[in-house]
Amino acid sequence: MRSSTTPCEAAESRSEQGNTNAKGHLCVSVIMPVFNEGRFVEGALKSLQTQSTHGFQLEILVVDGMSEDDTRDCVGRLAADDPRIKLLRNPSRHTPAALNIGLRAAAGQYVCIMGAHASYDADYISVCLQELLAHEAIGCSGRIITTPADSSRQARLVAWAAGHPFASSSRSVRTQREGYADTVPFPVFCKSALLVVGGYDERLVRNQDNDMNQRLRALGYKLYVTAKTQCRYYPRPSVRSFLKHAFMSGRWNAVSLRANPMSLGVRHLVPLVFVTVLLILAGIALGGLSSHSLLYRTATLALGAILSSHLGIGSIAAARVGLQQRTLAALWLVPLILAFHVSYGLGTLLGLMMPLPPAPSIPTQTLTDSLRSN
Repeated sequence: MRSSTTPCEAAESRSEQGNTNAKGHLCVSVIMPVFNEGRFVEGALKSLQTQSTHGFQLEILVVDGMSEDDTRDCVGRLAADDPRIKLLRNPSRHTPAALNIGLRAAAGQYVCIMGAHASYDADYISVCLQELLAHEAIGCSGRIITTPADSSRQARLVAWAAGHPFASSSRSVRTQREGYADTVPFPVFCKSALLVVGGYDERLVRNQDNDMNQRLRALGYKLYVTAKTQCRYYPRPSVRSFLKHAFMSGRWNAVSLRANPMSLGVRHLVPLVFVTVLLILAGIALGGLSSHSLLYRTATLALGAILSSHLGIGSIAAARVGLQQRTLAALWLVPLILAFHVSYGLGTLLGLMMPLPPAPSIPTQTLTDSLRSN
């Protein structure tokens, strides 16, 4: 028999939060951290302005990390014509701090964690809210369609790589299927559940979403991905920025591994193992280059076999993308995916040498009290 108490109601009871805003209406608050997003933020906000809001009120909190481009001007122009949009300051410039600032300011029972590098179907929030309730989840997101940031060859290659299961794994937020999930991209959350776990860990400049999702699941809460709505995600437009982002993501995986090991899955550590094995084999091969010993020959053969296998699987992936997109440019995916995995793995390997950042600047009790004061 299904319990008459929903997960959101149970979380509200634990955090002593109400269901509505001060006027008694159901409210949903979008929290969008931004920094130098002048190129994308207008499109993202316009897609949120056109959301279907039957049955709830919408507020849009843009938390700016002291942008140095025209991001604030763009948000300000839109806010002047739409009182639902509010611009907040994030002096620390870090994403988890921006999310906690948004949580403190949010009037809604539900909050949507949105990115500026995306645009959302007009029913995105309403469908995610309905699916969250229907599946007794605490958080729900739609599917991500990885879309080139522009029409350049590099932007298309980056989007094809970022959205491919071989590059990102079949359980990545960009490739996962409908159903209960370990993590949810651009989710609608019950705010009270985020309050119960104490907000976002501000030590984690990246991976704060993985950490949050794991802490929610550890309390028995469910996360769900629905295929009934979707958003388009625009990754970085150049190969260089894509590989730099991969390196930094891998580096912060090492921090997450020490801060909360359960927040990472096996897929997050595969590039680390891949790169470590390659480096060990290459070291053995180079060390025995002059002697041509059995160990040298074995290491050389193993190194060649691993690289050949990777390039072979990459070739199959590139060929399929090329057929779908009807372009030979997809063949560049073969070295790009290899470079992506190496950059990611090297980032994790070097990140293991980083000291763990200091404790969060906003303790759990402080965040809890500030949320209750809203």
